[in-house]
Amino acid sequence: MVSTATVPQGNVSEDFKRQLAGYGLTTAEILYRRPDHRWLLQSYVWQNYDLFPNFPALKDFLAFWQEKLEGPLVSVTVAHSKLIKPAEIKAIDGVFRLH
Repeated sequence: MVSTATVPQGNVSEDFKRQLAGYGLTTAEILYRRPDHRWLLQSYVWQNYDLFPNFPALKDFLAFWQEKLEGPLVSVTVAHSKLIKPAEIKAIDGVFRLH
């Protein structure tokens, strides 16, 4: 784990700080009906750093959508991935010798 005490604060991006705090990249595909043509579906892709499993930023955005925008929501499909993960170590059955 990277210690923030060893890294100057002015050189660390806010996105990186969020990732260290447990945020992951969240992508949501939002299907909604056009306000002028209700029979027509349109897709919108939203992406931001958010916390799994409650997704507070996504919930805030969807609440804003329902309150301020006219296109009614049909469905929301969510994908989430933590970008900072423990290192993966794989056991290898073999030895490489370098002379």
